[in-house]
Amino acid sequence: MQKKYLMTPGPTPVPAEVLLAQARPMIHHRTPDFSAILMDAVEGLQEVFQTGNDVLIMAASGTGAMESAFANCFCAGDTVIVARNGKFGDRMVQLGQTYGLAVVDLTYAWNETVKPADIEEALAAHPDARGVVVVQSETSSGVLNDVEAIGAIVKRYDECVFIVDSITGIGAVPCRTDEWGLDVVMTGSQKGLMLPPGLAAVSVSAKAWKAYERSDLPKFYFDWGRYKKSLDKDTTPFTPPVSLIIGLGEALRMMREEGIENVIARHSRLAEATRRGCEALGLALFAPPEGRGSAVTPVWVPEGVDGARIPKIMKEKYGVTIAGGQDDYKGRIFRIGHLGYFGDFDIITTLAALEMTLAELGYEFERGAGIKAAEAVFMGE
Repeated sequence: MQKKYLMTPGPTPVPAEVLLAQARPMIHHRTPDFSAILMDAVEGLQEVFQTGNDVLIMAASGTGAMESAFANCFCAGDTVIVARNGKFGDRMVQLGQTYGLAVVDLTYAWNETVKPADIEEALAAHPDARGVVVVQSETSSGVLNDVEAIGAIVKRYDECVFIVDSITGIGAVPCRTDEWGLDVVMTGSQKGLMLPPGLAAVSVSAKAWKAYERSDLPKFYFDWGRYKKSLDKDTTPFTPPVSLIIGLGEALRMMREEGIENVIARHSRLAEATRRGCEALGLALFAPPEGRGSAVTPVWVPEGVDGARIPKIMKEKYGVTIAGGQDDYKGRIFRIGHLGYFGDFDIITTLAALEMTLAELGYEFERGAGIKAAEAVFMGE
C-alpha cells in the first residue's frame, strides 16, 4: 500500500467533511431546502471574495467563467487590453480573439510580472478600451500580479471594466474585490475552495452589469442575466450540480471558521516554507521575488537533471503528485501546489520526497537541508 499526496495547483485535496457532505442523499433543486443551501453558499462566497457584489455560481470549470466574462461584458469589435504572463493569460487572448474583439496584447515573459504602468500607457493610447483583463495568480508560473494597483488605474475609466482571473488566487492570496475596484473576479471549485472540479463562481460589479446591458455577443448558458434573475428568486436558471453546491457550503463553513485572513496567512506560511526549502537545496525559484504568490511554487530543474523524471519518480515511487511545467517550460520547471486543504506536514512530506528523488537523479545537495529550512518557517525561526 502507498499513501497518496496530491500536491498540485488543481485539482487540490478535498477535506473529508466536504466529501461526506457531497455523499448526502440527493435533494431536488427546485425546493426550499436547496434554495437555503444555495443562498448560504452565495453569502459565503461574498465573504471569501470580499464583496457585496452579485456572485454567480455556474456548473463549469474556470475556463467557463473566463468565457462568460467575455461574452457578457463586450460587443463585437470592442477594444480590450489583455496582459499575459502565463498559459492562462494566453487563454484570455484566445478568448478575446474568438469573440471578435480587438485585443491589445501586452505580453511578458512567464517569469515577469505585469507592470501597472504598462496598463496605464495602454489605456492612454486606447481610451475607448472597454476592458482590461489580468490573471491575478498565474497557475502556470506562480507569478502574482498587482491587481490592486491596476484596479486603481482602471477605476478612472468609466466605460472600462476590470476583469480578474483569480482562479488560483481566491482563498490563497488577498483579493479585496470591492476595495480594489475589481469589476469581475472568477474562481473555480478545484482550487482554494477545496472541492472537486465542476463549479465556477464569478462576482459582478455594478459597472460590469452596465457593460452587460450593452453587450451584444451571443450567450445562452453563460448569460449572466439568467443567473441574476434566478438568484433573485433563490434558485438557478439551469439544473445545478446539487452535490457540489452542498459540498461548497461545507467548504465555506470551514473557511469561515478559520477566518479568511487566517486562511490567507496559512497559505503565505506554506508558500514561504516551500520556497525556503527548495532554496536550501540549491534550487532556483522561477517566479521573481516581487511577484511570488502563495498558491504554487514553480522551481527551475537543476542543470544535468532530467526534468520529466522528477514528477514521475515522486508520484510512482513516493506517492507525491506534483505538476510539471507547461508549454515551453515543460521539463524545465516543476510546480509544487499548496492551495486549499494543505497543512505544514504536507510541505515537509513533499520536500522529503523531492530530496530523495533528486538524490536518485544524481543531484548533489545537503540531505535534509530542505526539510530543516521548512521546519524553521513553521517554528517561527
